[in-house]
Amino acid sequence: MRLTRALALVVTIGAGATASAGGARPVSPADLLAAARQMVLVTTADWNTVQGTLRVYERAGTGPWTPARVGGGAPIAIVVGKSGTAWDPALVPPVAGPVKAEGDGRSPAGVFALGTAFGFARAADARWTKLGYTELTPTIECVDDSGSGYYNTLTDRVAVSVDWTSSEKMRQVDPQYRWGVVVEYNTAPAVPKRGSCIFLHIAGADGKGTAGCTAMDETALKAVMQWLDPTKAPVLVQLPTTALAALRTAWALPELVAPR
Repeated sequence: MRLTRALALVVTIGAGATASAGGARPVSPADLLAAARQMVLVTTADWNTVQGTLRVYERAGTGPWTPARVGGGAPIAIVVGKSGTAWDPALVPPVAGPVKAEGDGRSPAGVFALGTAFGFARAADARWTKLGYTELTPTIECVDDSGSGYYNTLTDRVAVSVDWTSSEKMRQVDPQYRWGVVVEYNTAPAVPKRGSCIFLHIAGADGKGTAGCTAMDETALKAVMQWLDPTKAPVLVQLPTTALAALRTAWALPELVAPR
């Protein structure tokens, strides 16, 4: 469903969860990958490297992954967190590496569902993306206060009782948040201090790393957003190359080749 501004907008960043006897639990990487028919694969040279590459893949059914032609077909230059990447704490890491925490300046490593899109444009002007869409009005914030009941959500502050002292005022992050996609990290439920407000978004002009998101040129981002199809359960796989090598067989990941 396309999301527009509602009287009580609270968009949980991440709805990928299954019920269990003890409550909701995050969907495992294996489950996410089994359902996925589209993959955004981001790689960096090591845990502390900021620059990296984004490639896109698709498949029919549970067959092999093949490169998709998006934005001309070439790999896309990206930047990750200003401190590099770090393992999703929900994973048992196959190789040693830092573990993601709130405010560490690292992008999460692992497998994550890609959720709704957002931007400054009206919903009527974002129909080119198949993703659900949230228009960022001036009162929508992403709550990064671990003590808030709205932690790791996009929330319209005029529609709720504000219980946070820290948040990203989304409309003020210009041009980076003119367009973006929610990465469903640390959700269902959000665990305090594990990290929040993780997106794909437009890179800054300085080429520096982000606070924990993955950023790229606006033209490239819009091409990816146009390609993403929620009916194909798209995922983000984000790993340093050493971790990718360790997980390639277990996760049936593709070789790093560009489309022909």
